[in-house]
Amino acid sequence: MPAKPHIVIFNPDQWRADVMGHLGNIAAVTPNLDRLVQTDAVSFRNAFCQNPVCTPSRCSFMSGWYPHVGGHRTMFHMMQEDEPVLLKSLKDEGYTVWWGGKNDLVPAENGFEAYCDIKYQPEKKPRPETNLHFSDGWRGDPESDNYYSFYAGKLEKAPDEEAYYDGDWANVLGAIDFIRNAPQDKPLCIYLPLLYPHPPYGVEEPWFSLIDRDKLPKRTPAPDWEKKPSLLKGIFERQKLQGWTEDRWQELRATYYGMCARVDHQFGMLLDTLKETGIYDDTAVFFFSDHGDFTGDYGLVEKTQNTFEDCLTNVPFVIKPPKGVEIQPRVSEALVELIDFPATVEALAGLTPKHTHFGRSLLPVLAGVKDEHRDAVFTEGGRLFGETQAMELESTSMGTSSGLYWPRVGLQQLEGPEHTKAVMCRTRDYKYVRRHYERDELYDLKRDPMETDNRIDDPELQETAAFLKDRLLTFYLETADVVPLKTNKRS
Repeated sequence: MPAKPHIVIFNPDQWRADVMGHLGNIAAVTPNLDRLVQTDAVSFRNAFCQNPVCTPSRCSFMSGWYPHVGGHRTMFHMMQEDEPVLLKSLKDEGYTVWWGGKNDLVPAENGFEAYCDIKYQPEKKPRPETNLHFSDGWRGDPESDNYYSFYAGKLEKAPDEEAYYDGDWANVLGAIDFIRNAPQDKPLCIYLPLLYPHPPYGVEEPWFSLIDRDKLPKRTPAPDWEKKPSLLKGIFERQKLQGWTEDRWQELRATYYGMCARVDHQFGMLLDTLKETGIYDDTAVFFFSDHGDFTGDYGLVEKTQNTFEDCLTNVPFVIKPPKGVEIQPRVSEALVELIDFPATVEALAGLTPKHTHFGRSLLPVLAGVKDEHRDAVFTEGGRLFGETQAMELESTSMGTSSGLYWPRVGLQQLEGPEHTKAVMCRTRDYKYVRRHYERDELYDLKRDPMETDNRIDDPELQETAAFLKDRLLTFYLETADVVPLKTNKRS
């Protein structure tokens, strides 16, 4: 057995934290995650990402940097060759790094050689029509109220396939095959950044029919838009879902839950493989998502780039350490951030980081020594006026209303307040959002967990608002820059 633990990073895309059975959602079908937390893992109820879209979040949790540290605030500003990435650190330390799945982390023009030993390409290619972003006949007429809904519904398997063989299935099966045949002399790092449950919302049987529609929790209703960020109001108007019946919303949400159930099944397959090959005890397993999804809350689908509702920022985060590392399996109430992921990996693997970062190891929380970790968590997004490079003009959904993401991304090119730079400071009880070009937000999360009543102007909460503003100032003071560990000679 290698001296360092094997590491599995199971990383579904756009999974909101509340869709897990062990967190009390009776509609969620996640038996593998639920069993793992009962026996071998800690699940963090209050885990938060540092940006609510893919690339900035991944840059953050792979570096331990907040988005503002390196300017990673868009889908088109990835980790540069001289910037720290955990996968590269593990590879440099002797890990065999296997990467199967999406990128959204490093520039495509730079390649993957520095970050992994194997960037997996399946021999059996998925059928092109399994990619619902490009095979979009499910959208219907451009004037219909389904066109921007992301709802595809039940997917049909090919007659000769056991499952709807898409990129996720290909990569999960590839990871299982690699584990079974991997060399025994080096520690392994398996990185599986899957696409599901990222919309379009579509899944095959048995997962499509697996969800009991009657058990789904209530949706968050559309709020008073005058008290909410203008980006949300703009998306609400452009997506044209106001006329949807509750039955249609239930089908969309159940499909999303079915997508999560499929991922849980695939996760269980991987855990079984670790056990079959005798390396389960020697493996640290991390299961977390990069951000969440509206899934009908506020009458919206998909996500935004600069609003911070819990359905977007609160993510699943489950950790199973290797045998010998003290753990008290449970659901932890500690406030944690995804930037704590690399710090925890470093602690488990005995790695000393070669750069300044802001993650904090979660090993003491796993052990049950304490159930406190952070007093506040932070998420950032948006841009300044004039930051043309941050408009995501490269997006294919930008220039035409036929683009699937046009309701959101099209607003990001406007020089109004919609795409304003913003930052969230969230404690257990309150959420404060500083918005540069429009009204700030303040929510009393105990009285208003759905975040529909913005009380930033409420005299009763002015002391709370002042405290959170001061906490935000301290956050920026502590994280405003990173001093290189290597010093220079003076002449």
